[in-house]
Amino acid sequence: MKLENKIALVTGASRGIGRAIALDLAARGATVAVNYNASAAAAQEVVDAITAAGGRAMAIQADVSRFEAAQALVKAVTDAYGRLDILVNNAGTTRDMLLMSMKEEDWDHVVAADLKSVFNCCKAASRGLIRQRSGRIVNITSVVGLAGQAGQTNYAAAKAGVIGFTKSLAKELGSRGITVNCVAPGFIPTALTEVLTPEQKDAAIKATPLGRFGTPEDVAHAVSFLASDLAGYITGAVLSVDGGLVMQ
Repeated sequence: MKLENKIALVTGASRGIGRAIALDLAARGATVAVNYNASAAAAQEVVDAITAAGGRAMAIQADVSRFEAAQALVKAVTDAYGRLDILVNNAGTTRDMLLMSMKEEDWDHVVAADLKSVFNCCKAASRGLIRQRSGRIVNITSVVGLAGQAGQTNYAAAKAGVIGFTKSLAKELGSRGITVNCVAPGFIPTALTEVLTPEQKDAAIKATPLGRFGTPEDVAHAVSFLASDLAGYITGAVLSVDGGLVMQ
């Protein structure tokens, strides 16, 4: 899966799954724009790791839940590198609690970070992709968006929305040579899953046919595949990377 001469933008790429995606794309030859919101030092560490391995990367701050910031982010990438070939919408967050206790701001915050950010970045990037009649968009959803999860109505709604958005955009952009797909991670140890109790983690492992948690690299490999020429005839798909937890 070679990605030489490709320009990639990964949102929320300073840590966790986003970091692994940025590193994997760069290892396959892509130049990577590492987006972050607040973690400047962590984003620079990703850039340093890529450049130390002989790759090209730059860190760009933007709160992609804001439309103007997403527009400025995409413009910064295209100004720096002349084009954008791969957009990975990974930025997101959680604010878990039962609906009866959920505040409106907790709902709005998660939907903005996890769903509106995808709209913002795709809209900002689509005009350039259409002009060049090629491109790859990979949106990170979740198995929670497929199966639901108690205490995560906001997160599940946002991630299910990403799936519907992806399928619709795939139909809009397919005639222009642009593919739009989803990757749905299962239980991957990151900062977002550290809130789980040991009992919840044990239950998740027992419910997973492969009997283990995944890794950020497992997700990154799937993203790189969908971003590559090998996936040129795949669009509107949801690729679950979950050890069999949620079988479609």
